[in-house]
Amino acid sequence: MPEFIEFDQRFRELLKPGEKLERLATGAIWSEGPVYFHEDDSVLWSDIPNNRLLRWSAKEGMSVWRQPSNFENGHCRDLEGRLLSCEHGGRCISRTEPDGRKIVLVDRYQGKRLNSPNDLVVKSDGTIWFTDPPYGIISDREGYKAESELGDCYVFRFDPASEELSIVTDEMDEPNGLAFSPDEKILYIADTSSAFNPRPKHHITAFGRAGWTGIAQ
Repeated sequence: MPEFIEFDQRFRELLKPGEKLERLATGAIWSEGPVYFHEDDSVLWSDIPNNRLLRWSAKEGMSVWRQPSNFENGHCRDLEGRLLSCEHGGRCISRTEPDGRKIVLVDRYQGKRLNSPNDLVVKSDGTIWFTDPPYGIISDREGYKAESELGDCYVFRFDPASEELSIVTDEMDEPNGLAFSPDEKILYIADTSSAFNPRPKHHITAFGRAGWTGIAQ
């Protein structure tokens, strides 16, 4: 078993007895945004600087699934099982159809281009919640260097049914990963502004329903 460093012993509470750490693949500059497909026991993830999506399955091992990937970062699946992706290069949220076509779901807020969507989660009502830090426009390494049209970094909620995009919160400097509690009453958001900010934050904030702004509760 590969060695790993345990920073917090509470991690052990997440593991079933007898579980072990297994390294599935190597070769990425860095790996982000894993998403599991139970249908064929496979996992997809992003190798962002190499501008590609990788895939691993027990039957076939590791392979390149999509290249170029438009510097995709975070992924999840919608309620119909389709792949949703945060694109640094496209500065959008896209959806991959069963036939392989990629459709842009949202790329602008009030006419201004998004920064570079980073991570996303789908709520049980089908809405898509995502973070929009500047990492994909800071340089050409994981996107395309550009100025921010929004002038700030937000967490957004997108409703595919109405195509409405609203700001959930503007309280994070550089929002990154996010997740709901099992009952969806709490939204956890990581702030990773320690990457580039001279006054960095590196914490996770928990928002209750009363803390979500700009949307109907």
